[in-house]
Amino acid sequence: MHEDFERCVRAVQGKDARFDGWFYTAVLTTKIYCRPSCPVVPPKPRNMSFYPSAAAAQQAGFRACKRCRPDASPGSPLWNERADLVARAMRLIADGVVDTEGVRGLAARLGYSVRQVERQVFAELGAGPLALARAQRAQTARILIETTALPMTELALAAGFGSIRAFNDTVREVFALSPTELRQRAKGKPAAAGALVLRLPYRKPLCPDNLFGHLVATGVPGVEEWRDGAYRRTLRLPHGAGIVALRPEDGHIACRLTLADLRDLPAATSRCRRLLDLDADPLAVDEQLATDPLLAPLVAAAPGRRVPRTVDGAEFAVRAVLGQQVSTAAARTHAARLVVAHGEPVEDPEGGLTHLFPSPEALASLDPETLAMPRSRRRTLLALVEALTGGLDLGAGSDWETTRAALSALPGFGPWTVESIAMRALGDPDAFLPTDLGIKYAAETLGLGGQAAVVARSAAWRPWRAYATQHLWATGDHAINRMPAA
Repeated sequence: MHEDFERCVRAVQGKDARFDGWFYTAVLTTKIYCRPSCPVVPPKPRNMSFYPSAAAAQQAGFRACKRCRPDASPGSPLWNERADLVARAMRLIADGVVDTEGVRGLAARLGYSVRQVERQVFAELGAGPLALARAQRAQTARILIETTALPMTELALAAGFGSIRAFNDTVREVFALSPTELRQRAKGKPAAAGALVLRLPYRKPLCPDNLFGHLVATGVPGVEEWRDGAYRRTLRLPHGAGIVALRPEDGHIACRLTLADLRDLPAATSRCRRLLDLDADPLAVDEQLATDPLLAPLVAAAPGRRVPRTVDGAEFAVRAVLGQQVSTAAARTHAARLVVAHGEPVEDPEGGLTHLFPSPEALASLDPETLAMPRSRRRTLLALVEALTGGLDLGAGSDWETTRAALSALPGFGPWTVESIAMRALGDPDAFLPTDLGIKYAAETLGLGGQAAVVARSAAWRPWRAYATQHLWATGDHAINRMPAA
């Protein structure tokens, strides 16, 4: 995108928010970089230069605009649409892997050498993994500066900086303000220690009904709840536990985080964005799905449907097995029993949430005879837990097709379970469940024909079949398609 100069110029002159996160505009005369929708008067085209990432603009010597805050724009949808090396690397960088494990750890997770990862990431993003992680640390630092009363020394360490000097230098270089000046400019009162109030931006439109309705209808007691118009849940993070409350607002998701360790802010934010599919490009999705005359009315009625995903791939896989061939209520009951027996207790200042969902390691010790389910499903669950503790990766950086093959080899894993995990845990936008009862009901209602006919017709929906699934499910009278009352 950033290499198409004329297209980028038109987007900037039109202040087109659809392209925020796709590219960044650097102004040669002011040495400032902006998002395409920046509200200031656009510069002359001869003074524009375009970069594929905020990190690339920063490396070229440009500082972030104080008006449009380009570092806080929605992420590029490319990283959630693709499964190649660069896309997987970007998802892991957003999850904080470079800060916790370094570039070597990133490369090891991806199964490539450090040199290969650095070369391919730089070729596409104009910056290497370290620079991208540094840009993310700068954004984390600004959030902490503006929303907490932490002393700057503690804040620098929480944001991932190795020294206060590196923290000060980076903040000045990226924002052209000192940390103290940034705090003085911030509006509102700092939150209490450990509590952060953020705005998670997204590209309009957004249909919250199926997104929040599904999460709440399938929520596990003690781990998830709907309270005062917000979806709340516990989070298992690299340095400790967290609790998040997410509420849909116009143009953003209001996010309140309570973290045991502030170093987990980047990972928590990344996982919440993935959970709600906030980096999607809804216009591109809707445009293609609307070419099908049977889907067009559904898209027109609810533009901007997202795919409800998960904050923990292993958790969702376990819940998918528990939900095989049973009702949503029964699946919630099975999951709640596991949570009470094997989940890690947490303290919720607001009450209501009691546990983290059990980790694979905790489930490895469960007694299968205590599970109130058929013997075949017990065997499936134990096989999954063994695979997860043995290294099966269902995280942000996993390879979609390799993971599908590994799951399919497990006993009791048919197409419905594999594709459910691909859709919700792996984030594949083209995952499709033609054997799902909801899809069969929609096919009958819309006159799509039998399963073979639906599969054939779905070829025209690619690579957005996961989004088509959300529209098809909405043809049924199910609670998961409606957002709960506030």
